[in-house]
Amino acid sequence: MNAPLPAAVLASNDESRFQFSAHPDHHRILHVTVERNALLAFLHDARKVDVQNLEYVPFMRYGLADVLAKHVGEDFATTINRIVKDRQHGGFTVGLQGLTTDADDFVRFGTAIGHLLGPGNHDAMSGTYYARFVVKHTDDSDSYLRQAYRLFTMHTDGTFVTEATDWLLMMKFAEQNASGGESRFLHLDDWQERDRFVSHRLGTQPFLYKAPGSKNVSDRVERPLFFQNAFGLSMSFIDQFVQPRNREEAAFLNDLSTSMEASPGTKEVSLPVGDLVVLNNYFYLHGRAPFEKNEALFRQLMRQRGTFA
Repeated sequence: MNAPLPAAVLASNDESRFQFSAHPDHHRILHVTVERNALLAFLHDARKVDVQNLEYVPFMRYGLADVLAKHVGEDFATTINRIVKDRQHGGFTVGLQGLTTDADDFVRFGTAIGHLLGPGNHDAMSGTYYARFVVKHTDDSDSYLRQAYRLFTMHTDGTFVTEATDWLLMMKFAEQNASGGESRFLHLDDWQERDRFVSHRLGTQPFLYKAPGSKNVSDRVERPLFFQNAFGLSMSFIDQFVQPRNREEAAFLNDLSTSMEASPGTKEVSLPVGDLVVLNNYFYLHGRAPFEKNEALFRQLMRQRGTFA
């Protein structure tokens, strides 16, 4: 899984209904452009599916994935899976190109993309397989997720739940009066000081994770920061929910988080309304830059997380 993707996989041809290109903001992430007629055909057929039906009936989500594969091609499904599993890249962006502003269309498209990869996890915060949340000027939540003017520090998802989180999908639904707030991504292999923390005796020691009340999760999960899996060296970390046992552990975690935030490998990536990003959750960390203060600030995002089929 660590070998680079063959050039033929990324090359477009006369029959392709999609093409990949380098992302302008990130040297690893790829941007996919789907043929507009294929997107329009997907949107037309997908509108027959009610969003509540998607929330209640899991197999309907795969039905939407089938509709997208029908119009864009099974080679699209194969390729995006290979991209997200490939360590050289591990992520891509794709959008609806302004063909719709309907939030239900966004849910359907994000659901189809996610379920070409595999089943979505249950999101306890929303009670279904995806969550929609708003970032605005004022907030009284118990995590950084909705706090607009704070740095949302680098982290992976799924740290405090028992089920695996292989991939993460985030889609921008709406945005007004927003300056700043760019997504920030760090690939583990671009973090220059990584090996100093991996080789530390605490690097592979299990740490306890507990979620705040808003997450609706009561699990107490222990897992190491660094571990090996099918994708190579992987990481699980979020500063807000990891529970150090003593001052030494706290100092180590603080040093680790500070190093990631300062790393030149941490890149800001812009995401237009109607676009989504998919990342491999094992070797990418993500966060968000602070917004500039504005009382009329409004951003709405969708999050999906899941495992590979």
